[in-house]
Amino acid sequence: MASIIANCVAEILVRDLQKLSAELNAFHSEENIWKVNGSITNSSGNLALHLCGNLQHFIGAVLGNSGYIRNREAEFSQKNSSRKILIDEIDKTIEAVKHAMSILTDEDLYKEYPVEVLGKKSSKAFFLIHLTAHLNYHLGQINYLRRMLEK
Repeated sequence: MASIIANCVAEILVRDLQKLSAELNAFHSEENIWKVNGSITNSSGNLALHLCGNLQHFIGAVLGNSGYIRNREAEFSQKNSSRKILIDEIDKTIEAVKHAMSILTDEDLYKEYPVEVLGKKSSKAFFLIHLTAHLNYHLGQINYLRRMLEK
């Protein structure tokens, strides 16, 4: 039986991935998605690619066996993809999250996450909470950067 906690985390991740789509759609100028400002070195487009790659890898591939192969370097080097391509990638990420989270049980959450991340081992529950916080950290950066670029 699917975990109540996993379902709650999935609901939050899906909600916030939809907010990511809304942020990208809120850019009046599509080219601003790829701009940086001052000491900010990552564009909103690159942060969106990073979030999708991160979640599709750590949730979709590791927990859901999706077969996704991450190219973290490309998340930060790829430039000027269309807004539609980014939104499509977010939609794929939502589906990967929904699938992987739907197969987790409460017992699974207490088990060790199968990959050591950030130099330490953790439970699946801890790492899922970390991924949720990571998404929101970058979502806030994207919102701030959009407002700064489109005064």
